[in-house]
Amino acid sequence: MREFTEDTITDAVLESVSAGREVRVRQVSSALVRHLHAFIKEVAPSESEWKAGIDFLTETGRMCTDVRQEFILLSDTLGVSMLVDAINHRLPGTSTQTTVLGPFHTDAPLFGNGADIRGHHTGPPMYIAGSVKNADAAPIAGATVDIWHADNSGYYDLQNIHRSAGIAGRGRFLTDVRGHFNLWTIRPCSYPIPDDGPVGKMLRAQGRHPYRPEHIHFMIQALGYRKLVTHIFAENDEYLDSDVVFGVKATLIRPYEERDGGVAPDGRQMSGRWFELQHDFELARDVEGQPGAAPVSRVGET
Repeated sequence: MREFTEDTITDAVLESVSAGREVRVRQVSSALVRHLHAFIKEVAPSESEWKAGIDFLTETGRMCTDVRQEFILLSDTLGVSMLVDAINHRLPGTSTQTTVLGPFHTDAPLFGNGADIRGHHTGPPMYIAGSVKNADAAPIAGATVDIWHADNSGYYDLQNIHRSAGIAGRGRFLTDVRGHFNLWTIRPCSYPIPDDGPVGKMLRAQGRHPYRPEHIHFMIQALGYRKLVTHIFAENDEYLDSDVVFGVKATLIRPYEERDGGVAPDGRQMSGRWFELQHDFELARDVEGQPGAAPVSRVGET
């Protein structure tokens, strides 16, 4: 029998996990043991502190439901989600930069260009338009543009406790032959991530706020190109420099232009205050042989 001490136990555990048949399992297990043991040696937790850590993770798991993923929030707020994103999306040239998916994406209906996706959300109208192109500035027709955002109180439709209200502030669109898409919705706002659980307690203990700057989510897919998951952030938002999930990139900040009446770009006659967001996206080619996204057909089409 071997006698394990704080000086010998790390090597003993590393030896035990080295028997895995798969190289990747051995690599991940060894790294986990090395870094976790190094963390414990650095902070030297008391037994009560270690129990508190285990209780924190247990509570995090208990907060997970079909509409809330507390572990994603934990990953996001510790900067891990953005680090994983950066490692997996080292994109070439001027390709549109990526950012975190977030916990509120779900399947959404397919709409025709020009449709209004506000649903039961209320707020000032917002016109969103843009194009999808490749590195040669050629339009990508038939790309699927998946859009979702919070309402002007900071809540996504999935957070509505009366979910019978239905889908709002989300939808999918197909780019036309010019690579163009356009739609109507309402302007969202900056908002706090759900902070009534263990992640919220962690943020308060760390002296941090729970806010994300105002943004709209985009997921864009086309055959032969890498899937793009990104946000477009509102220029001059007060939380751009302190996003709780570290998701802001300078190239993703755009003005949400305020308008007053007049004629919208799609010919709609407007009255009162409304907003406009125009942004073009560039997709990177799928040079790594990753599976592309299959074209999407509207109901009734082939």
